[in-house]
Amino acid sequence: MFTQLVYRLGSNPKRSLKFFFTGIGLFVCAMGLFALSNYHDPAWRMAGLAVLFPALGIAGYGYLGIFANRFSQVISARLAARRAFDNDKSK
Repeated sequence: MFTQLVYRLGSNPKRSLKFFFTGIGLFVCAMGLFALSNYHDPAWRMAGLAVLFPALGIAGYGYLGIFANRFSQVISARLAARRAFDNDKSK
């Protein structure tokens, strides 16, 4: 079950990278709104918060996909090494 989830999340690394960069871009926009609230109307801070939480979620989902892709490669290499070892052992 865990390996299926890892394989599913890491199946499209380009899409995950796109999500990650989109989230980082939105995070930068949210920080810009926070900075703007220091010099202008404090209501910009609420707009920054409204952008910040989805940005963190999108970036987190993208990062999880990137990590799952790398971890699925480790799992595949481990299983291939185990199969090779078992085949050598049976001879």
